[in-house]
Amino acid sequence: MTAAGSPPEASEPPPAPTEIDGRLLRTAFVLVLGTFMATLDATIVNVGIDTLAQEFRASVTEIQWVTTAYLLALLLAVPSSGWIVDRFGGRRTWISAVVLFLAGSLLCALAWSVESLVVFRVIQGLGGGLLPPVGQALVAREAGPKRIGRIISIVGVIPLLSPVIGPIVGGTILGVAGWPWLFYVNLPIGLVAVLLALRFVAPHPPAAQGAPFDVLGAALLPPGVAALVFGLTEVGNGRSLDFVPVLLGLVGGVVLLMAYAVHAVRMRGVPLIDLRLFTRPPFGAAASALIILGASVYGAVFLLPLYFQAGRGLTPFAAGLLLVPQGLGAALGSVVVNRTIDKVAPRTLVLTGIGLIALGTVLFTQLGSAPSDPLIIASLLVRGIGLGMIGAPVMNIVYSSMPHAQLPRASGALNLLNVLGGSIGTAVLAVVLQTRLEARAHRGEPGVALAFADTFWWTLAFCLVAVIGATRLPRRSAATE
Repeated sequence: MTAAGSPPEASEPPPAPTEIDGRLLRTAFVLVLGTFMATLDATIVNVGIDTLAQEFRASVTEIQWVTTAYLLALLLAVPSSGWIVDRFGGRRTWISAVVLFLAGSLLCALAWSVESLVVFRVIQGLGGGLLPPVGQALVAREAGPKRIGRIISIVGVIPLLSPVIGPIVGGTILGVAGWPWLFYVNLPIGLVAVLLALRFVAPHPPAAQGAPFDVLGAALLPPGVAALVFGLTEVGNGRSLDFVPVLLGLVGGVVLLMAYAVHAVRMRGVPLIDLRLFTRPPFGAAASALIILGASVYGAVFLLPLYFQAGRGLTPFAAGLLLVPQGLGAALGSVVVNRTIDKVAPRTLVLTGIGLIALGTVLFTQLGSAPSDPLIIASLLVRGIGLGMIGAPVMNIVYSSMPHAQLPRASGALNLLNVLGGSIGTAVLAVVLQTRLEARAHRGEPGVALAFADTFWWTLAFCLVAVIGATRLPRRSAATE
């Protein structure tokens, strides 16, 4: 009881929920459905590249822009996601991104030339680039710091399955229908996702309607990242370093990124991607581990289907089936993380995951000895378990330590690093593979399997470098802090 005339005591805010309830599960699965759709589409289209080249009578150089254009659009969209969410609200941004992605998918299915297909893939990429960071930020807000690790470990495995399911779905579509269905398949998934989002995802008001957009940052960062990745991609496609567009891409990209770094540090307002986030523990350690792991993980996702098809003569469908154990391992790893993430230190989980990825990669450095399918399946299973043990702990320590207002921008920064690491890692491995194929062919060696084995040593090296960043992650679990 308070004394007469005295002001009532301020009531304490309700404690943050700690249990995973049905509402959170529904919200998380709806939001992750958008990410799954976008990543699945990228894999399906990669399977159909040869078919598209024949349909449009395009050269390899021309048709590779179907993939490159999507990637470059993705890199333009991700850095802007934080500001867009702050300005227009999370649910509205996410639904708009799905609609934009579906519009791009429909236009791609109706494309009449390779040039029109490339333009429509840019529209797809702009929508697809917003879905992962916006979805993650919304899940983090809904879950709160006590539940974010466990919910990510539950739903985070779904995007990991897309590189496994994609070749199977793409091969099946091309076996029974025409190439437009590579894009039509997105329409029912996206429409269901929009309807479920309107029903189950709570609207969040914009955080900063009056915040000015970082125009100079947008003119420096996305084009810089895109130019750098374009240059590396062209080198990976066999272009020489004395090829003018390659040099312009590499040098121009580095110059633009350096200029953005200076601008972001000096800017008084909120930059497109706040580089000061990387100086705050544990964000800096998590980011450094994430970018190197992105290079290793996505680089291997690029190499494995290519090896199964070019090195072992499998069809895309058969290659997809052989990758299934990696997806099953990722699901198993996520179960392990879900049960231990609040009890075991993030550093322990991530280092264990890196160790399993490295262990599962060793066999692929010995491809010259033609390992048997059971050994390959076992290695992929081990790799998958490692993959499932990394993402949730890293995102948990970042999102649980961030104020709600900073979640969209932190999510955008993490996703940009993940995409950047994966893009650069894939491009570097493509260069290494091309170089090793040419070197072994010049020496008259039976080069395909050995060249892939040489290249997988690089993915193993990426894992070892990632250990350096992972050792700086927190030593205590969330429950003991």
